Amino acid sequence: MEVLSKNLQENLDEFKRLLPAEDVLNFEFLTGDGTKCVAVFIDGITDKALLGELVAKPLGMYEGKATFDEIKKRLASPENKEENKLSALQEEVLDGNAVLLVDGCERALVLGLKTVPVRAITEPPTDIAIKGPRAGFVEDLKTNMALLRTRLKTPDLLFESLTLGKQSATNVALCYIKGIAKEDVVDEVQRVLNKIEVDGVCDSSYISLFLAKRRHSLFKQSGTCEKPDILAAKMLEGRVGILVDGSPIALSVPYLIVEDFQSSEDYFVSPYRATFSRFIRALSLILAIYLPAFYVAAQLFKLQLLPIGLLLTIASSIQGLPLSPSMEMFLTLLALEVITEASVRMPKYVGTALSVVAALVLGDTAVNAGFLSTTAILIVALSGICLYTVPNLVESNSLIRMLMLLAAGSVGTYGIILLTAFILYYLFSAESYSSPLLAPFAPVVKRDLKDALVKFNTEQLPRRPVVVRGENQTRLKQ
Repeated sequence: MEVLSKNLQENLDEFKRLLPAEDVLNFEFLTGDGTKCVAVFIDGITDKALLGELVAKPLGMYEGKATFDEIKKRLASPENKEENKLSALQEEVLDGNAVLLVDGCERALVLGLKTVPVRAITEPPTDIAIKGPRAGFVEDLKTNMALLRTRLKTPDLLFESLTLGKQSATNVALCYIKGIAKEDVVDEVQRVLNKIEVDGVCDSSYISLFLAKRRHSLFKQSGTCEKPDILAAKMLEGRVGILVDGSPIALSVPYLIVEDFQSSEDYFVSPYRATFSRFIRALSLILAIYLPAFYVAAQLFKLQLLPIGLLLTIASSIQGLPLSPSMEMFLTLLALEVITEASVRMPKYVGTALSVVAALVLGDTAVNAGFLSTTAILIVALSGICLYTVPNLVESNSLIRMLMLLAAGSVGTYGIILLTAFILYYLFSAESYSSPLLAPFAPVVKRDLKDALVKFNTEQLPRRPVVVRGENQTRLKQ
């Protein structure tokens, strides 16, 4: 049985076979002339109060002949559509909508009465801003689409809906601004998404794996953001956004690494302050990656790299230590990673206390016991703090820091230089949907440098970025 029949009981039996779960409920009621109707829905994600108020009540008061067309006219629900295929109706019920079956009708009405409990719109924990909008995405797709729509009130903002996951049937929305986004990028993203065949899509990170051209790359190849104003700004530059139901993190392509050095707050403060902040982030990231490695390399191979005063201080602090410099630094970094992981996984207040105990008690005890030097702890602490100035790159850069340390402990500064050259070569050849990851620095795009590490005034940025924009280049008429 692929379509509905005129017999209501046969339709209900078929629904019971397709949806045997106990939370799939049938709400039976009669119209004013005695015609039997049944609403099939899932308890918990369909609003039963609205079902009674907007559907059962007006139909129960209607005393005329209850034909299908008349029933459709009498419904107070603003969102409804006709359907007669059982497979489509099954998907609608699982999605949280109610299906209205009428005795003697081969068609059914899908009623948009989905009401999934969602958390309030708050500021995301990973993108806090002192100035500017504070609203962040939530786990509901329609809410996120509405947040985006309120910031882009243009008919050119298009949403294309998809359903991914054979078991999860997760709703996904592809969003872009027609005329600004590149059509070939939109088509390619659509093609990639339509080819995804996986049991479940529980978060947007599942999709980012399929969007990546290099599946085993250490570096991410799609942008992420948790605020609608950031995604709107990216789409106004020509990027394509992807919203996933159940995830508060949106994806965007093409992706440039320079995006992660930019903050939404940079566009609400003076260009001088924004430029200074971006240079601080870049310098902090360099210190986070290279400081432990150069410290070990200087101790093992190139002592002359250190000033004599600093060299004497380090020599006095490492005197009598049982570990080699590379092993000492590796264990200290490993301890930092363990403390970070534990503080994230532990309950909030316990995690805070754990961090204090680990930083003060264990660190001080290790130094007094002669197991670690104060210099190593200082360097690791500074490196750990600097790493989180660019939170979206923590995952990859923490691993690169470890690789740099291994290279420095093996062959010294030559190993650091060779590993840096290899990483840069890899990044030079990497692309995200025809846009180089290191643009506008490699290749150099002079016009886009005005909003890279240096931030110019908005009036000095009349055109969209070259590497991501579509046909419409102008964003400011002068």
